[in-house]
Amino acid sequence: MLDRLQAIENRYEKLNELLSDPDVISDTNKLREYSKEQSSIEETVQAFREYKEVLEQLKDAKAMLDEKLDAEMREMVKEEVAELSDREKELSERMRILLLPKDPNDDKNVIVEIRGAAGGDEAALFAGDLFRMYSRYAEAQGWKPEVIEASTTGIGGYKEIIFMINGNGAYSKMKFENGAHRVQRVPETESGGRIHTSTATVAVLPEAEEVEVDIHEKDIRVDTFASSGPGGQSVNTTMSAVRLTHIPTGVVVSCQDEKSQIKNKEKAMKVLRARVYDKFQQEAQAEYDQNRKSAVGTGDRSERIRTYNFPQNRVTDHRIGLTIQKLDQILTGKLDEFIDALILDDQAKKMEQAE
Repeated sequence: MLDRLQAIENRYEKLNELLSDPDVISDTNKLREYSKEQSSIEETVQAFREYKEVLEQLKDAKAMLDEKLDAEMREMVKEEVAELSDREKELSERMRILLLPKDPNDDKNVIVEIRGAAGGDEAALFAGDLFRMYSRYAEAQGWKPEVIEASTTGIGGYKEIIFMINGNGAYSKMKFENGAHRVQRVPETESGGRIHTSTATVAVLPEAEEVEVDIHEKDIRVDTFASSGPGGQSVNTTMSAVRLTHIPTGVVVSCQDEKSQIKNKEKAMKVLRARVYDKFQQEAQAEYDQNRKSAVGTGDRSERIRTYNFPQNRVTDHRIGLTIQKLDQILTGKLDEFIDALILDDQAKKMEQAE
């Protein structure tokens, strides 16, 4: 492990040199590539440097115990050795986690697609609850949510809503939200007071850069149409809405959120690129999983991942068996307990595989 860490520190130093090189500074692509690589290993290098300092301090402290010391000083040195030993173990464990294979998409912005599934109007209302929950969570993280496309219902829900979250590391946390979310409550539309079960699906896609997915203009069919509001009525007489079809994959994206056709096309293109990139990733993952006996933990979006039980103010994540009696708080965006637990579970599985 220490050899790997030393190699990473050497690479970090080399990247420092490269980022000061005038040839690199003048090349936007290289500058971005090297800056991104340096940023991705910076935390590991800092932990390794602190680890080496702690080892040196521990060595000196242990050497002092071999000297003639009075009782008070010896006790102080023993306490220091104990503290440094604990810190050494903490850093060693942290470095093991930092050396685990990283998801190359973790630092990216995300595109989130929420759709009401089983349950009609109630499912659409729940989709709206999820959208507000994720928007508040994003804002609490210092990220910026931005609606790309929304299909509303007359009672305040969403048949479908697509939005982007701009923020460093957004995918590293939001990716655990992929799947089917189930709600159990008495619907606002139900007068009999019976508890209904409805579902909404969430898809979290990493934003794809142009260099990552090759989409040619000739492979895209562009259709324009007038924007429409609830019920399909026209709300804009200009042809500002845009529909993009990626012919090779059949992926279709529409956007009518902006009044400008150009802005709608730009937004639609971001979603199209993310969906095509995701499709290629899903196909590659499916091929990789073919020989595996179990598909558990592959992020299958048809899998029910969480249940929100309103009568008992309870939320349960079925993947890790975690239940929290704070549904009211969670719907205001306080998702950290779940996401932190899911990250730890993911790290534990990766460590198990590595061993």
